[in-house]
This record gives sequence, structure tokens and C-alpha cells, in this order.
Amino acid sequence: MNSGTIIGIVTFVYLGVFSLSLVGQIMGKKGLARPAFFAALGGFGLHTAGILLRWYESYALGVGHVPLANFYESLVFFAWATILVTFLGMKGGTRDTVLAYVMPAAALMLGYASFSPGVESEIHPLIPALKSNWLAIHVITCFLGYASFFVASVFGIILLRDPGATPGENPSGTMFYRCVMIGFIFFTVGILTGSVWAQMAWGRYWGWDPKETWALITWLVYGAVIHEKVREGGVTKRVAVLSLIGLASVLFTYFGVNYLPGLHSYL
Repeated sequence: MNSGTIIGIVTFVYLGVFSLSLVGQIMGKKGLARPAFFAALGGFGLHTAGILLRWYESYALGVGHVPLANFYESLVFFAWATILVTFLGMKGGTRDTVLAYVMPAAALMLGYASFSPGVESEIHPLIPALKSNWLAIHVITCFLGYASFFVASVFGIILLRDPGATPGENPSGTMFYRCVMIGFIFFTVGILTGSVWAQMAWGRYWGWDPKETWALITWLVYGAVIHEKVREGGVTKRVAVLSLIGLASVLFTYFGVNYLPGLHSYL
């Protein structure tokens, strides 16, 4: 069994978890929460094994590198990071709801990576610009930032569904802000390490490449989210809505700019 087969299996495990969580919420069957959680945990374990196996496979082919170098690998890692942040951010009664939002997104990313004919899943040698130890540092921090922002948006949606609750009464408000702050820190480090890597690879720290530009826009939007939260003294409807705008910026930074010419087009 190769890494691609494992990732394909994980796709269906996550879909199964989503189905259990959704049925549990619709039918009011709280007893499904526990098996859904453990199925998600098992899927995450397989997901991790798939990433490690792909890393091993790259060395077996003589082109060994961390599996973060192309669109396929970034989709797989984005889904993994999102599930990781979800496990760290789930709390009490929010577990079912969070899984119901996150699992289909993770399954969609893995499904697109595994089954879309437009996504190249073969392992290839790194292009010269990617042959650097900065690859792992930059990509991991950026995607942990993306994942944290995504999970924060889930808590934001939960808050919008229950606008009468204050952050002190609703754990979703606290988890929302924690995810935003963690994402902002990781994404800041990702931008800084990317700038250092750009200087080493291309001879400049910043070149207004489409991905660089949209990364800055995303960073500013989430800076505004934090500012509004502090200014308003809590996670209000305005803060939650602004975070959804930030999520749209994250998705365009990751997916949209791939259709624009630039130095980051290989991702």
C-alpha cells in the first residue's frame, strides 16, 4: 500500500465522520459524538502515516524531500493541519459542530488531491528554488496559520448562530480568539521566513508577487479582526463576520493566486 492509497482511504473516513456528526446533530443523537470522535482520531492517525510514508517514498526514489513541495502535497498537509488544530481547539459541546464543519472541508481537499485529474500526485525532484531548509519552516508555519484561521471561522459561524451568547458564556468565543491569535502568530512567522527565503533564492525580500501580495492582505485582515475584538471588548458579530472575510482571503491566497502568473505558481 502506497501513500496515495492511504490518503484516498482517509478521504472516505473523514466523510464517514462528517456523516456521523451530521446525523447526530439532526437527529439529536448525542451517542454518535463519541464514535465520530474516535473515527476522526483514527483517520488522523492514517493521515499522518500517509504523509510520513510519502516522505519515505521520496527518499526511496532518490529525490528525498519533505512532502510539501507541490499542490498535491500542500493539499494533503493543509487538510492534516486543519484536523490537528481542530483536535486542539475542540472543547466540550462544540465537538460535534466543529467536526461537522471541518471534516467535509478536509475530505474535499483530500478528495481533490487524490481524484482530480488536474492535480499531479507524482513525486518529482525539487526545483532549484525549493532546495532549501527554509521550505519546511516556511510552508509548515503558513499552513498552520491557514488551518488556525479556518478553524477560527468555524467558531465564528457557531457564534453567529447564537448571537445572544457572550464570549464569557460561550466557549466558542474564547476558542475563536485563541485560533485567530495562534493563526496570526504562525502566519506572521510564515511571511517572515518566506521573505528570508526569497532573499536567498531570488535576491530580494519582497517582490509583490501575487501570493506575497495576497498573503499581506490576509495578514492585514486578521490584524483588523484582532483590533476589532480588542476595541469592542469581545467577539462580536462584526468580529466574526470580519473573520469570514479573512477566510475568503486565505482561500484566495492559497487557491486563487495559482491562476495568476508568479513565482509561487508551482503551489
